Amino acid sequence: MQIILLERIEKLGHIGDVVTVKDGFARNYLLPNKKALRANDANRKLFEAQRATIEARNAEAKAAAAAQSGDVEGKTVVLIRAASNAGHLYGSVSVRDIVDGLVADGAKVTKAMIVLERPIKSLGIYDVRVALHPEVSVTVKVNVARSPDEAELQAQGVNIAEALFDSEVGGFTEAFDPNAEPGEIPADLLEEPAADAE
Repeated sequence: MQIILLERIEKLGHIGDVVTVKDGFARNYLLPNKKALRANDANRKLFEAQRATIEARNAEAKAAAAAQSGDVEGKTVVLIRAASNAGHLYGSVSVRDIVDGLVADGAKVTKAMIVLERPIKSLGIYDVRVALHPEVSVTVKVNVARSPDEAELQAQGVNIAEALFDSEVGGFTEAFDPNAEPGEIPADLLEEPAADAE
């Protein structure tokens, strides 16, 4: 289906571009959300008549997003989650978790603004893009840890999983003599006979 874009859409085009997209994408997302019009003669004339208004509205929204970006950029969201010793989470970090953390920190963001490339399923610090406007995006850090202490260590650059395995001390280990017979008591554990027993 051919459509006329009413706003910039990443990997698709800019305002006023006539592009071809799959019918489902146009019907289910672009048209209902007022991001595009069907590309027919009537809509082309309508778009050209309102082009200045649409571009002015976009410029205002972009300026507002740029002003808001200062409140969001550089923020760090600390999420405490249960995880295995290998650092794999029991579950994953969702977009809603990130939004809740940012809102609690005073940022005004919605779920639609968070661009999560893939689910977060292990401990660590991740860079997550927040698209405040199609042309304005900022980066926030998401620190996923098992405890606030671990989160602080990760923020200092310590890799928790490596540190855990490096500092792990084994339990009791028995001295092993490869030449000993099964059931034989090691010589150093045998009681020495009393010297004055004559």
